[in-house]
Amino acid sequence: MGEDIVAVSPATTVDERAKPNSRPAFPSPSHHPASTSDDTYNNDYELSTGLQGPGEPPVASPPHLISRKITTRLFISHFLSTWNSRLFEMGAVLFIASIFPGTLLPMSVYALVRSAAAVMLSPALGSWIDRGDRLKVVRASIIGQRLAVAASCAIFLILYKRKELGSKLRVGFFVVNILLACIEKLCSVLNLVSIERDWVVVISQDDDTARRTLNARMRRIDLFCKLLGPLTISLIDGASTTVAIYVTLGMTCASVLIEYFTIAAVFRMVPALHRPAAESTLSPPEDDREHQPSAHRTTLTSLRSITALTLSALSNLLPLTSLPHYIQHPAFLPSISLSLLYFTVLSFSGQMTTFLLSTGYTSYAVGAARAVSTIFELSSTWIAPKVQHRIGAVRGGIWFLTWQMAWLAAGLSWFFSITGNNSDTPSKSNILAASGLVAAVILSRTGLWSFDLCAQAIIQSEVDSHSRGAFSTVEASFQNLFELLSYVTTIVFSRPEQFRWPALISVVAVYGAGGTYAAFVRRRRGHLVHMPDCIKPRVGDNC
Repeated sequence: MGEDIVAVSPATTVDERAKPNSRPAFPSPSHHPASTSDDTYNNDYELSTGLQGPGEPPVASPPHLISRKITTRLFISHFLSTWNSRLFEMGAVLFIASIFPGTLLPMSVYALVRSAAAVMLSPALGSWIDRGDRLKVVRASIIGQRLAVAASCAIFLILYKRKELGSKLRVGFFVVNILLACIEKLCSVLNLVSIERDWVVVISQDDDTARRTLNARMRRIDLFCKLLGPLTISLIDGASTTVAIYVTLGMTCASVLIEYFTIAAVFRMVPALHRPAAESTLSPPEDDREHQPSAHRTTLTSLRSITALTLSALSNLLPLTSLPHYIQHPAFLPSISLSLLYFTVLSFSGQMTTFLLSTGYTSYAVGAARAVSTIFELSSTWIAPKVQHRIGAVRGGIWFLTWQMAWLAAGLSWFFSITGNNSDTPSKSNILAASGLVAAVILSRTGLWSFDLCAQAIIQSEVDSHSRGAFSTVEASFQNLFELLSYVTTIVFSRPEQFRWPALISVVAVYGAGGTYAAFVRRRRGHLVHMPDCIKPRVGDNC
């Protein structure tokens, strides 16, 4: 992770194969939309260019080099952000399960409102990402997320320690905690979209190979944190929930300054990130002219003005204005397929963790299962780039989705065969059924995260820089909408013995994603399965 990232072919598309004995040509700086006007770059950020004359064939030039100083600071910032996010995500599930034992309802309501806030407010964040100062946007996400987590930990501590509190006061504290979770989620979306969908593309200078390498390494960091963060907090919570809350609070406070200044260092070393705010953000909205005084304004005009202002306000909350662009974009189908995968309870998130705890799993066992799952997920950061290099992101995506669908179908079949139609199964049968489902979910994660990397490569390649934030935040809204719907399933089926139905709905959603992506592959390539020449029927054969 410390070495320089070398790009081999910035002109290669996401679905091209590597051609042996071919040397790539590099475009001139004017072909890079993120280039500065005076072509001045910091010494730590070097970009090689083509040196051919008019009418001459392209001449291969030295590879694009991203300095180790830049990548190290970027990875440190991303590691701290992801570590604290994963730690709090798992910690909140365990804390709520300890405060409200024996039911999925509080956890589901907590996550439902959190996801709803992300659905409604993420598009407004996209406009800020596209037009605002990049450094201010990311710093705001860091500070907002850390303050929300710190306050939330304080409330969890009160709820856990003060069990004598009245029911109204406990509900009041829990509502405040839900609001803080909404703030934490929005800041997390802001940071994730800014860094992964904007900063990475600018730093890699639209070079597919460099971007693919950065994507894989940042996803590796994400999955590493997903492995150790939840495992760490699960082990601590198994010993003492109080200590686990203090650890979450302490890590959040200890890392904020390091993350704050490392991302600023990346910003200073990459001049292409220095973008002034768009002029349109400084101009008053067109609807403001409706507020100009007029002695002859009619009631109808006033009603139209109110309607226009209402729609304008809604467009800042919901993806109304960006939705047509998103749906008509060539990358819509892979994006919506990826979003559909968020409609699941089979992911070691809050619902499945609470279910496993109710069947007899301990915090240690849940943490260990999640750790094994993350090892499989980590493997995707090595597998997916190799598959993309060999057969392309489009073809790779369909193979990875097929892997995921096959294992989830097998796991669900096992789960239903053990539990049957019995709503009150014995504890041993519950653990046996749950363990088979856990094994299938673990094996499916390689396919899930490999497909995530393929879809991300397609989206990054095809979405223009001026609409990158808007597209990605509409995508984030759909992801949070489907995640929200997954929590609705566990609110409707809130008893642990009813978990089979949310599991079934989750597998159906995965197959829906597979069908949607298959339509994209067929549209893009003309067929789904690439048949080898040795088994293709020859013209004139009668077989």
